[in-house]
Amino acid sequence: QVQLVESGGGLVQPGGSLRLSCAASGSIFSDSSMGWYRQAPGKQRELVARITRGGTISYANSVKGRFTISKDNAKNSVDLEMSSLKPEDTAVYYCNLVHIRTMRNYWGQGTQVTVST
Repeated sequence: QVQLVESGGGLVQPGGSLRLSCAASGSIFSDSSMGWYRQAPGKQRELVARITRGGTISYANSVKGRFTISKDNAKNSVDLEMSSLKPEDTAVYYCNLVHIRTMRNYWGQGTQVTVST
């Protein structure tokens, strides 16, 4: 059984920074692709950043140069460092794990990020 637990969300002013963390239980972390998604009110869930099993990283165009994804295989964790935050970054952020061998998806419960004055 895989569980993903996010932390680090909150309220931040425009231009500020936040760091989200996702801790994964289970034994498949090193055989998985990890990602962060977000969903704003009234909008579809969208991919923010992904890091593959081999370490290849990709970002949504809207966050390139502002967000950084990283993972620690020893700690079974993936982080999302967010800087220069904008009001349009406001959303619930979800951690995602895709087990490469089974292609099964796992999701965290989500953490709220609000960028506002």
